[in-house]
Amino acid sequence: MRLETERLILRKFVRPDLDAFYAYCQHPEVGPNAGWKPHESIEESLKYLEMMMEGNEVLAIVDKISNKVIGSVGMHEDTMRNTKGVKMVGYVLAKEFWGKGLMTEAVKEVMRHAFEVEHLELISVQHFANNAKSKRVIEKLGFKSEGTIRYARKIFDDSIEDLVCYSLTRREWEQL
Repeated sequence: MRLETERLILRKFVRPDLDAFYAYCQHPEVGPNAGWKPHESIEESLKYLEMMMEGNEVLAIVDKISNKVIGSVGMHEDTMRNTKGVKMVGYVLAKEFWGKGLMTEAVKEVMRHAFEVEHLELISVQHFANNAKSKRVIEKLGFKSEGTIRYARKIFDDSIEDLVCYSLTRREWEQL
């Protein structure tokens, strides 16, 4: 699958993406916002990159100007719902690209594809309570708050985080 926006190309990861992938995955502020530890080596990044290359859930976010991978976005099984027609969106972006509206642009296109092509009925999304940047992306996209699950998920450093949950139905998306 390949999707395109004004500033981005969303496509499957390929092996030549490794250096750019490692560059953002090793940053100390990127992974922890998504609940995973910063990558400690390029070999560690290669292991995760290969898993993403095998699957169909996660797309590389490529900046059209530099032609460089700057993040990822994907639609995953929503393990809280286990309902047909429902998926959960997840995303991560290199720190130097934060605050430019790029993630909102990428997720919006993935949502369009999910509702129009995959015919999903609902998309969910979550963020850790302390992740204000992700919260802002979610709000800009029109997701509706479902509430906070307290003490919900253990992350890489064994701390346990609250999850703030949102969803958007196809009907709500069509009205946006």
